[in-house]
Amino acid sequence: MSELLSTLQVDLGERSYPIHIGQGLIADRELLRRYIQSRQVLVVSNETVAPLYMKQLMDALSGLQAEQVILPDGEKYKNLDILNRIFDRLLNKRFDRGCTLIALGGGVIGDMTGFAAACYQRGVDFIQVPTTLLSQVDSSVGGKTGVNHPLGKNMIGAFYQPNAVLIDIDTLNTLPARELSAGLAEVIKHGTIADAEYFSWLEGHIQALRDLDAKALAHAIEGSCAIKSAVVSADEKEAGQRALLNFGHTFGHAIETGMGYGVWLHGEAVGAGMCMAARMSRIMGWLGAEEEARIVMLVRAAGLPVSPPSELSPARFRELMAVDKKVMAGQLRLILLKAIGNALITNEFTPEALEQTLSSYTS
Repeated sequence: MSELLSTLQVDLGERSYPIHIGQGLIADRELLRRYIQSRQVLVVSNETVAPLYMKQLMDALSGLQAEQVILPDGEKYKNLDILNRIFDRLLNKRFDRGCTLIALGGGVIGDMTGFAAACYQRGVDFIQVPTTLLSQVDSSVGGKTGVNHPLGKNMIGAFYQPNAVLIDIDTLNTLPARELSAGLAEVIKHGTIADAEYFSWLEGHIQALRDLDAKALAHAIEGSCAIKSAVVSADEKEAGQRALLNFGHTFGHAIETGMGYGVWLHGEAVGAGMCMAARMSRIMGWLGAEEEARIVMLVRAAGLPVSPPSELSPARFRELMAVDKKVMAGQLRLILLKAIGNALITNEFTPEALEQTLSSYTS
């Protein structure tokens, strides 16, 4: 039996859509079919998630022309070559422009399925069914889709919104502890940039979240999705304030690219990246030492790294950060903090502050 715990709305006019949070939603035939407009459905998953949840989902889709494509698991497979496997299946099965794609998996599957949906016949419907905490609180919401390139993460993609996001928190019971911690990085990010009270709640409940307490998880997922939904509704295509959601990501993406995609999980890189951004905010004189310490303590308590890998020198960091989506007119923009719950997008930092931040981890 499914239990719907809460529903949020991403308000984007004609492209608005719901986020349903609950238990047993993958097998909820009635809920799924509410967002499917034709008989042709392609479920995209990976080799790890499909054995766990594909049968439940396919049973809920019985009676439709439901096909599946199973991709290899991992960030290193988030590329144009693997993306073509989705198009191959759609074309081989003669799917028309009324079809629906369903992303069953984590952020990589969600990003690739969404991008395929944006491109196939110039746009078809898709539904997000995220199965990792990171994808549930972050990547499944907001319509960012795409793939990686060897020279930069997420540099090829599109803004393309789903019909709905169905978050089944029961899937977290099969999530490895390392992946759970990676998801907590994005949860912490939301409190850090936008809600000091939520950040304080996380400080008191971080162990409950790591212990998979259902009530705590539902609260955290709803809290994070509410923050992200509000930001996306106000700035869908990152023309301004949506860039705040990239707190820790410029440093983090440099780590992911520099170490090789998948060596550090996205959330692990963001965890260290947030600590680096907090340190730079303190060096700039904007953030107090006590607040920086609270951020580092919470990131550490979530089971995440708080320092970048020693293999990346300050010079290599600067090189990698120069290839970032937030570079505008040749100037790097960073998301830094004035206080917990108060972030800003800025290029008004000194090269010395960036250098001091990067060098502080190599001494």
